[in-house]
Amino acid sequence: MPKGKGGRIRGIVAGRGRVYEALKARMGKTRAAKIANAGKTHEDRSRMAKKAARTRKTRGE
Repeated sequence: MPKGKGGRIRGIVAGRGRVYEALKARMGKTRAAKIANAGKTHEDRSRMAKKAARTRKTRGE
């Protein structure tokens, strides 16, 4: 019998599940997990997001 949607996602830091789900749709499980788990603080994650946005902008995505 299939499990219901929800609950903790194995291998993803607590509180980062929504980020993982949002990224997974675009990038796949492994890349999404790396990004969701990276950065201990909000500042670190924000810096990463800005860098990613710059990269996408230069690529024309």
